[in-house]
Amino acid sequence: MEILVDYNVKTIADNIRTTRERLAYSQEYLAAKLKVSQNTYSKIELGYVKLTLERFFKICQVLEIDPAEVINADRAAA
Repeated sequence: MEILVDYNVKTIADNIRTTRERLAYSQEYLAAKLKVSQNTYSKIELGYVKLTLERFFKICQVLEIDPAEVINADRAAA
């Protein structure tokens, strides 16, 4: 179960990064919107820090994307 959770967290982090890059937003821009450092934001995308639901929803709001799309992006691409 833990491996599955780790995979899902990494997948979500990758989907956030992919969406940010597609929109041509910098990590600095997202970090500023979230009121965190760029280093902290980078760790979120790398899956090194735990992503709270509150922060996840805020990221989705800034990226203007439905949270379900971020969670299921890998399935939609398949």
